[in-house]
Amino acid sequence: MIHQLYPQVFHNYQYELNKDMHIAAAHFIPHEKAGKCANMHGHIYTVNITVAGDELDDAGFLVNFQELKKLIHGKLDHTLMNEHQDWFNEQNSNDFPTSEVIARKIYETVQAHLDTLPNKPKCLQVFVRETPTSYVVYRPKAGK
Repeated sequence: MIHQLYPQVFHNYQYELNKDMHIAAAHFIPHEKAGKCANMHGHIYTVNITVAGDELDDAGFLVNFQELKKLIHGKLDHTLMNEHQDWFNEQNSNDFPTSEVIARKIYETVQAHLDTLPNKPKCLQVFVRETPTSYVVYRPKAGK
């Protein structure tokens, strides 16, 4: 069970949903600045996705927790991150599978799904903990 405190996003929405998950995955960072992280290695990532909105769907959900798990955990768990070529591109350092980029790609995937829902919830932040002492928070810029 995950017991974690996350940075809070202040907002004016009526509902806020948080989905936690663990993702066991490997990656490597193909860049000279990566040091030992240029070698393939694995993590058990802790991911938290924060979604908010004012309207519930016809089933009473802001978004179904299972949909979020399928979108992210179903894609990434027990994989080599670098092999997800739709997310990561070794030719572009902005698309290496760093924790920062993983958090952004999770956000983009979740928000693209939320945009298809009639109640239009918003992904406010994605938290990715790579190790017990290192984590990243991704939040879209205001107005995006």
